[in-house]
Amino acid sequence: MKRHTTFVIVGAAVAAATGAGFAITAAASTDDDGTEAPISGDALDQASAAALAHTGGGRVTETEVGDEESYYEVEVSLDDGSQVDVQLDEAFNVVSDEADDDSTDDD
Repeated sequence: MKRHTTFVIVGAAVAAATGAGFAITAAASTDDDGTEAPISGDALDQASAAALAHTGGGRVTETEVGDEESYYEVEVSLDDGSQVDVQLDEAFNVVSDEADDDSTDDD
């Protein structure tokens, strides 16, 4: 019985670690056209924290280094479903933000 419990605990730990890895990968994914580099490592943690503090919460859904508007860009999805692009300088200071409206109205 003890051996079975050990396998169950180890299996749960592996599943949790896999889920955490997926969340980090999703936040660090590249832009739709694949040309922008995602933020990684400690910079990802710092940029995410700065953007979430600026927006008052939400979830980081995309990141980019070397954005055309700033050094870092962090896209945050807010609880109301809207998205905000937070622009950061190299020291992770917010330089601007903008509502992200990727919808196309060609009518």
